[in-house]
Amino acid sequence: MTPDSTMKVKAIDWQAGELFLLDQRLLPHQEVWVKCSRVDEVVAAIRDMLVRGAPAIGITAAYGVALAARQRYRENAEAWQADIEEDLHALQTSRPTAVNLSWALKQMRRQLVNIKPGVDPFPTLSAFAEAIHQADLEANLLMGKLGAEILASNQDHGREVMTHCNAGALATGGYGTALGVIRAAWERKVIDKVHVNETRPWLQGSRLTAWELEKEGIPSLLHVDSAAAHQLKNSPISWIIVGADRITAHGDVANKIGTYQLAVQALHHGAGLMVVAPTSTIDMELEYGEDIEIEQRSADEVLCAGGQRVGAEIEVTNPVFDITPADLVDYLVTEKGVIHRPDKEQLQKLMSRKSMH
Repeated sequence: MTPDSTMKVKAIDWQAGELFLLDQRLLPHQEVWVKCSRVDEVVAAIRDMLVRGAPAIGITAAYGVALAARQRYRENAEAWQADIEEDLHALQTSRPTAVNLSWALKQMRRQLVNIKPGVDPFPTLSAFAEAIHQADLEANLLMGKLGAEILASNQDHGREVMTHCNAGALATGGYGTALGVIRAAWERKVIDKVHVNETRPWLQGSRLTAWELEKEGIPSLLHVDSAAAHQLKNSPISWIIVGADRITAHGDVANKIGTYQLAVQALHHGAGLMVVAPTSTIDMELEYGEDIEIEQRSADEVLCAGGQRVGAEIEVTNPVFDITPADLVDYLVTEKGVIHRPDKEQLQKLMSRKSMH
């Protein structure tokens, strides 16, 4: 089924107490919505990358807690709060790097402890998960506006931008982080074209970002990851705009593998690097990027294409993320405001503010 939608692109829908996820593994050729009624289905969806993108993973996990509570309450109304711990652990360990996952689970835990024994937890938890979802959408709209204002005033090299992976509506509660800025900038007529890295090995750029941009009618140009430096040298690109899966207290950024090399290339070619992420992505308990656990995935993702083996018999490393040092980040855009050249002092001040929306 396809849920009703007022947005051109979205990946998460909550209807009548059921969670629907757009299977992003099948895009752009098939738009298939998967219904999740149980927490084990949510865990599998996160683990198997049916849903991906740090904010979207967090939102999905929040809905997963509500579904788990409903299931446990029906099984044992008196002991459901003890039984649900197993489900919370399964959600917590489904993907290790995206901090939004643990952030959302912490928010849901705070609601759990306030529910009295014998009271059906589902109405409270489902409403709170919906609030997390809505807050993420509102944050994205605000970040889009803030980022577009920076682009409007800083176009030293031209009116084109580059992005990596997918930090759009598909990776969030809607609108997007990096693509939210690009959407807002296009609406304000301050950019002319988007350069899209294909983003090996899952091709989130060529499959997902290109699909979103096409739906929005935003002119874009796809290229292989290894052509990025060539494009930066020969095209009027002023900005590389990316999302983040985790940001440390000192401003180091974990994002899709390939982001670090883009940051280095941007510095050489005089383009700016803008990281766009909600404050739920900032982990003040981790000091530096070296403290972040980097997820390694299956060698088959590198050795195979379309289910067909294409690589030789060789040992493979397949890190999903890399770390971009804070000193390579020109702007960090969040729903609480913008930081130029992020560092620990600025991040501490940012995190103490109230949201602007």
